[in-house]
Amino acid sequence: MRGSEQINGLSVDVEDWFQVGAFEKVIDRDDWNGLVARVERNCDEILQLFDDAGVKGTFFTLGWVAERHHALMRRIAAQGHEIASHGWDHQRVFRLGRTNFAADIARARKVIEDASGQTVTGYRAPSFSIDARTPWAFEVLAEQGYSYSSSVAPIAHDHYGWREAPRFAFKPVPGSDLVEIPVTTAQFAGRRLAAGGGGFFRVLPYQFSRWAIRQVNREDERPAVFYFHPWEIDPGQPRVEGASMRSRLRHYTNLAVMGDKLARLVGEFRWGRMDELAAREAGRAEPLPTALAA
Repeated sequence: MRGSEQINGLSVDVEDWFQVGAFEKVIDRDDWNGLVARVERNCDEILQLFDDAGVKGTFFTLGWVAERHHALMRRIAAQGHEIASHGWDHQRVFRLGRTNFAADIARARKVIEDASGQTVTGYRAPSFSIDARTPWAFEVLAEQGYSYSSSVAPIAHDHYGWREAPRFAFKPVPGSDLVEIPVTTAQFAGRRLAAGGGGFFRVLPYQFSRWAIRQVNREDERPAVFYFHPWEIDPGQPRVEGASMRSRLRHYTNLAVMGDKLARLVGEFRWGRMDELAAREAGRAEPLPTALAA
């Protein structure tokens, strides 16, 4: 039995093992086409896991992946999951600038829609890279007609984060219905703790994630937002030489146990698509404070 009446947001950031931020300095984008692709087999395993648990989720997909895996996109859509945008090729927003960002998300959206046959209304920035440097990105998303974003990690972290951002749904653009749904954080001793999935879920004990989701659901009375990547369930992926020890530890730790942990998580709590969560949260989303929107 699932332990909360809250329906939480379940999401997959669809990128292959060689496209992650941890390896961006050692694997050149020009070499991607020559590397073995494992994203389709991993996504099929995720689809089976979701089907076994009777849950639906959102697949935030790189346009680069969608262009090369049309059949996978169709399978995801046919099984009732949402397909949303993760941008074109995992370029972080603060490295693109406004003009290039607009071109990036427009290109990705067209390819994802053509491949999947599904309208794209949601977006997640690579590496949660909408932050204090890039609030203008919300204006671009609103201009292009997106309904929601899930691109903010409201924590301090060496790789990403916008510590001052609201923890829960907010409206970042005055006069627009665009809703931002930040990834989940928990509170302990006055501090925010990252608790929305990814490497934190792989590395930390399962009990931490259970505690964090229960806190958000019961004490804050809000849905949690959880994410992970297809490569995180794939212990057989190639090993990358030349990356830092920190990057390799983050990427490879506990890959072999991730599948079982995920199965436990999706069975214990209630889950749904991010577009449905965003629609429910829109009515109580507060405006982004003016000081943060500047």
